Amino acid sequence: MEGIFDLNNFNSEEATILELQAALDSGEVTSRELVMYYVYRIAMLDQSGPMINSILEINPDAIFIAEALDQERKLTSARGPLHGVPVLLKGNIETKDKMHTSAGALALEHHVSSSDAFLVQQLRNSGAIILGKTNMTEWANGMSSSMWAGYSSIGGLTKNPYGDHFPGGSSTGSAASVAANFTTVAVGTETSASILSPAVQNAIVGIKPTVGLISRSGIIPWSYSQDTAGPMARTVTDAAILLSALVGRDESDPATWKNEHSNFDYAASLDKDGLRNATIGVFRSAPQEKYRDFGEYDDKLFNGAVAILKESGAKVIDNIEIPSFNREWGYNKISHEFAYSVEHYLQSLPAHLPVHNLKELIKWNEQNAEKALKYGQDLLEYRSQPLKSQKYTLESITDLYYSQNMGIDYTLKKYGLDAILFPSYVGADLSAKAGYPSIAVPAGFQENGRAFGITFAGTAFSESTLIRIAFSFEQKTKHRKMPNLL
Repeated sequence: MEGIFDLNNFNSEEATILELQAALDSGEVTSRELVMYYVYRIAMLDQSGPMINSILEINPDAIFIAEALDQERKLTSARGPLHGVPVLLKGNIETKDKMHTSAGALALEHHVSSSDAFLVQQLRNSGAIILGKTNMTEWANGMSSSMWAGYSSIGGLTKNPYGDHFPGGSSTGSAASVAANFTTVAVGTETSASILSPAVQNAIVGIKPTVGLISRSGIIPWSYSQDTAGPMARTVTDAAILLSALVGRDESDPATWKNEHSNFDYAASLDKDGLRNATIGVFRSAPQEKYRDFGEYDDKLFNGAVAILKESGAKVIDNIEIPSFNREWGYNKISHEFAYSVEHYLQSLPAHLPVHNLKELIKWNEQNAEKALKYGQDLLEYRSQPLKSQKYTLESITDLYYSQNMGIDYTLKKYGLDAILFPSYVGADLSAKAGYPSIAVPAGFQENGRAFGITFAGTAFSESTLIRIAFSFEQKTKHRKMPNLL
């Protein structure tokens, strides 16, 4: 399409944020042209052609916003590295604009939020362009036990850009859109593995931060104790830049009050030699059921990743033990929190919407079963609501004790580790229960073309350390490659 910015000018169709800023500053490209480029790719590759189906909707004001930011750059200067850069948001993140916030649910198809999520305010202040909303597993996989990852009643099924492989969930659309180059970066959300899983499956970088580093305000909730948003990008550098823009203390979210990392530049942690003298423990004792999809693990690629750590100067302690990893965990806590938090969210919705509590949601779905219940709603139906129960109370504190004191913190201290290396994202549940950070990074492709990734995990607010380690691994390996969509 003549006149649309061609990223091949950078010898890469996957231009990074820093490359884009250099082009924007030099006048080689405008933010308006950049928006047009991505929207064109979405039209040709997401909505037709291979039909990746990762986008729920495009922001109809995106080009106008881009034009205003282009003018601001000319008249004054760029606000920072995200000025004029398009960002996609998962469909459960509220925006005060012409787009909807539905979590993929038909009952919320016409919900337009009256306010921006706190993280969206942060992005707007940084000069980012909210390009659109991405598809996701409906209700962040809280709807049905048989629902395919990446499916929603509104958006249908998101595909893996690399072929007929598991796409991961529930931030499927955010991951696939980044992998397919429909945006520069995207924001996902995670309760457990919802960022890490699709990041691994789509050969991108995903950061699941410490709970409280990024505000939860304005995100359709799942679990009060585990929910967090996080960056999804093609490079560790872009993920670090996006993370810096997302963090902040939010007076309406108590989880952020302990956060001392506002205005922190995570890009300062990028160090090509970041593996030198780092001490990393390799965890290999995950049973098969911890892998959420058959064929997810690749022994050759994982051992290759461990070898790179050693070659790069890291001290590697193999076959570490995590005392609580294989304990019999309960799931009453997040089940209760899901029911309570969704009920609370629905009660806050405008009167014109058809549902305002869980019972109404379940009934509405039944009345619209042909469109709304392709996979049923057994998970919605069995949820209980009251947080006042012995099982919930005990599980809330035992989860923290076993995931932190007898889990990640215990292991880091015992072996003197900077980080724990997990194959794929098998450590996601443990880090989620602890509220601790993880970063997924590409680690190659299997013989059938399926992407393989690894995860580095650490203690609370250790994002800088994890970014330093992941960046060094990325620079040593350069495993990421574009999917062939044409």
